[in-house]
Amino acid sequence: MSSLNLDDFSDLIERPDAGVRRDAEERRERLVVPPGALGRLDELGEWLAAAQGNVPVRPVERPKAVLFAGDHGIAELGVSGRAAGTAYTLVRDVLDGSSPVAVLARRMNVPVRVVDAGLDCDPELLPDAVVRHRVRRGSGRIDIEDALTRDEAERAVRLGMAVADEEADSGTDLVVIGDLSVGGTTAASALIAALCGTDASVVTGRGGVAIDDLAWMRKCAAIRDSLRRARPVLGDQLELLATVAGADLAAITGFLLQAAVRRLPVILDGVVSAACALVAQRAAFRAPDWWLAGQVSGEPAQAKALDRMALSPLLDQGVTVGEGTGALLALPFVQASAALAAELPERKADAGDEAADAGDEAADAGGDGPDAGDRTD
Repeated sequence: MSSLNLDDFSDLIERPDAGVRRDAEERRERLVVPPGALGRLDELGEWLAAAQGNVPVRPVERPKAVLFAGDHGIAELGVSGRAAGTAYTLVRDVLDGSSPVAVLARRMNVPVRVVDAGLDCDPELLPDAVVRHRVRRGSGRIDIEDALTRDEAERAVRLGMAVADEEADSGTDLVVIGDLSVGGTTAASALIAALCGTDASVVTGRGGVAIDDLAWMRKCAAIRDSLRRARPVLGDQLELLATVAGADLAAITGFLLQAAVRRLPVILDGVVSAACALVAQRAAFRAPDWWLAGQVSGEPAQAKALDRMALSPLLDQGVTVGEGTGALLALPFVQASAALAAELPERKADAGDEAADAGDEAADAGGDGPDAGDRTD
């Protein structure tokens, strides 16, 4: 019997500091730029201040991209634009600096950490720092079998929790979360459909590498069959992850929950991180207050999940590549909000305000006079 109960996170996670947010809002009212003129940047600056517990908000100086990698057995059905068992090539591209997220991270000077939770490849193909935490080799074909055993699901969640602790302890002040997977959007869509109570056709998208109509129909059927297996275990989040998720998705779920415990803000990427966030919200309803939705991925399941969590994406640029790319693109926007909130000067009092203040001071001084006259020595 598992010793991990995800519902326990509900008692561990607090909301960002509401008092600090009010202070940040009051400070915003005093800045030289009129309130509302900076649009959503104002809201983000106040959210960051509350997350940090500090006014003025501190700059985001030590962000990191954390990518969890895994292969999904469901890809054997031809539901992905990539061949089953090839997620390790995505990892190689990141490590070699030739993937979109690697190029952007290099340009932005953001470190990238890759964690192998369940790749289906020989460990010798990748550095030990990447593969040493692997929970299992690949995940089961979720339309006919569980993705993981319950013990493996717990190990994957604990892996994500440990990575979140390591990042918080090392001084990382914001995380861009992403996945490197083949078949991951199918598992994610099944999770979201189960948690939102929708049909497979409503959540089935084309994936990061667009698939044709025939592959879309196979993907829709795979999600439909996976849903039949997911619905009976909806009351147990860990069992749900074991049934239709995968080691990488379970690890991301653990990471998101523990990051919220550690008050570490996270930018979500696409449908995979949205699905994990939805599972985490089911366990701890305050957890989404620590997350931002980085971008619209075009996946209908992502839109469903973000709507359920009341998260509005920062960007909509048609980026579908996944791998944390869209979330990383949103990072400069978040950093800009912190810089503006912290560095814009406050308005100087105008002449009318100064005259009113002087009149108030005179009235206060005059009010002290009768008391002085009444005193006898």
